[in-house]
Amino acid sequence: MHDAHAFLQALATVLCVAAVTTVLFQRLRQPVVLGYILAGVIIGPHVPIPLVADPNIVTTLSELGVILLMFSLGLEFSLRRLFQVGPTAGLTAVIQCSVMVWLGFIVGRAFGWTMLESLFTGCCIAISSTTIIAKAFDEQNIRGALRSIVVGILIVEDLIGILLMAMLTAVSTGSGLSAGDLALTVGKLAAFLVGLVVIGLLVVPRVMRAITKLQRPETTLVSSIGICFAIALLAQAFGYSVALGAFLAGSLVAESGEGKEIEHLVQPVRDLFGAVFFVSVGMLIDPALIREHWLAIVVLTLVVVFGKIISVTLGAFFTGNGTRTSVQAGLSLSQIGEFSFIIAGLGLTLKATGTFLYPVAVAVSAITTLTTPWLIRASGPLANWVDRKLPAPLQTFASLYGSWVENLRTSPRQKTVGANVRRMAMMLLLDAALLTVIVIGTSVMLPQVTAYIDSRIEGNVTFTPMIVIGLAVVLALPFCVGIIRVARRLGVVLAEGALPAVPGGKVDLAAAPRRMLVVALQLASVFMVGAPVVAITQPFLPGFPGAVLLLISLGVLGFAFWRSATHLQGHMRAGAQVIVEALATQSHAKTGDDEPAPDVLHKVRQLLPGLGEPESVALAASSAAVGRTLAELNLRGMTGATVLAIRRGTEGVLVPSAQEVLRAGDILALAGTHEAIDAAKDVLGGGAGAGVDAAPV
Repeated sequence: MHDAHAFLQALATVLCVAAVTTVLFQRLRQPVVLGYILAGVIIGPHVPIPLVADPNIVTTLSELGVILLMFSLGLEFSLRRLFQVGPTAGLTAVIQCSVMVWLGFIVGRAFGWTMLESLFTGCCIAISSTTIIAKAFDEQNIRGALRSIVVGILIVEDLIGILLMAMLTAVSTGSGLSAGDLALTVGKLAAFLVGLVVIGLLVVPRVMRAITKLQRPETTLVSSIGICFAIALLAQAFGYSVALGAFLAGSLVAESGEGKEIEHLVQPVRDLFGAVFFVSVGMLIDPALIREHWLAIVVLTLVVVFGKIISVTLGAFFTGNGTRTSVQAGLSLSQIGEFSFIIAGLGLTLKATGTFLYPVAVAVSAITTLTTPWLIRASGPLANWVDRKLPAPLQTFASLYGSWVENLRTSPRQKTVGANVRRMAMMLLLDAALLTVIVIGTSVMLPQVTAYIDSRIEGNVTFTPMIVIGLAVVLALPFCVGIIRVARRLGVVLAEGALPAVPGGKVDLAAAPRRMLVVALQLASVFMVGAPVVAITQPFLPGFPGAVLLLISLGVLGFAFWRSATHLQGHMRAGAQVIVEALATQSHAKTGDDEPAPDVLHKVRQLLPGLGEPESVALAASSAAVGRTLAELNLRGMTGATVLAIRRGTEGVLVPSAQEVLRAGDILALAGTHEAIDAAKDVLGGGAGAGVDAAPV
């Protein structure tokens, strides 16, 4: 009975204090997650307040919160939907994790920490918190494309976290991690996921459909949570996180078609134990340790926030998401959480790190947990600000890039292009792998090779290490050049799939957009391949030669990118003149006062491919956009569509500025993805509530 009483006392303390703090934070119109963390600080063992809950009991209960939060998240994402965002989200996750591991390692070495401690630091700050983001998104009711891409990135990050833990364990124990061991680890993970998904799809949806037919909510709730816990336990038995198992359980249950109903039933239980999880995070905050390591905590917090914002934004944009969604994704993922605790705890268990790393990771997680709701809330306005401040050539590129990626995805040559892309992607990976092997092999074997050469050469052998390094550089150079050349060939294949060349020697009016797309894709490919190579090889190199080489390559490609963007701006102005002339025909062919004539831009789309499938919209007198400038309307920032030209009576406005005032009767030529243009039409044709104040989701 004593244990039962201790359990009851801990739960009562957690919930009562959390209730008071969350009511306070709701009154202050602040995220309730912050209230939960404050409750954890109050009842934790590190502050002199006579309200203490047993940390072991709270931690046990918080595990249920993680499982239920991940299960609820999985209910929203069927496996089909997850596979749709998986490839693009996977590339973004790899970029983000690579950049953060490298930055964390550099920070650790700058503070004088050991090589292993620095490596663990990089891995600690690499993985964002699925649990924290899920709660923050639920509180702010964020849905749509942003939620899809963020969840996809988080799932891939969790898989990367599993691989990082396997590699850290091997390195820390001194056994090393050979290519065979890594392949075995990846193979086991893939086999587990495939086996679970295949068997789960055969069983779970059928069982849940049969249970929901009974029309008994209690039975449905108990059964669904039972399946969730069973699959989470199965994942743990195979050595993987319960969070991954719970998410997959939710996705399998969602395949039954009853996900919405089950999510509604699970929500109260999820919220209860989710609150306990965030309270447990607050209990880990020790003000004394924060004071002792405050500088490292501040630096790592800044690295997490800004590093993740920049890396995720770039990765999300180049994989086909709009500027607004990419910036919002970067701000949403700028924190660390439960995986960081696991990795830091692993370092302590293996005696690879000092005792300082765990409290530092907890403090950084707590601070970034506090900032996450505010950053998510500010993501919409900040995305609009970024869009406004971009130079005009980059605004043009950002507006049209999404439509080019959309053309590529719907191209009739998709199968042929896909085969070539896969072949070149394998060549890129092979070049990157061989380059990595050369760098690491040279670093590890340099003393032995130098000693072997010295034993067989008489005379001055002072320069032997430099000779060996020089030979390694000569050997690695072809692979560096190969990465850049294959990246360009990959860009050409993808660009020709999105914007096919004109056959028969005719004038190619898509040449400027295609050149822009080739350079952009080459730049993105080099960054996506180079970032992981730099992150992996950094611990084996003195200084930053890998990072410097990557930055030089990106700088050269960036110069070519800017030149192409400038040429694209000129091409768009010329195209806008053609569009204005076409709109003149439309303005003289109206069928009524407020009803525009049928679209006449079909020939323009054929004549000027690459301008984002322009469509025309006539502004009615009742439109909320009338009398407002484009800056006030914030059309591109809110929807991703850009205004190429305006036909106003007998006059035309080419590539209008942000201060252009819209008038009733204007005919606007919009460019962008189909989704962006549809959203822009809603804004331009909507009532008084449309426009700049729309929700950032």
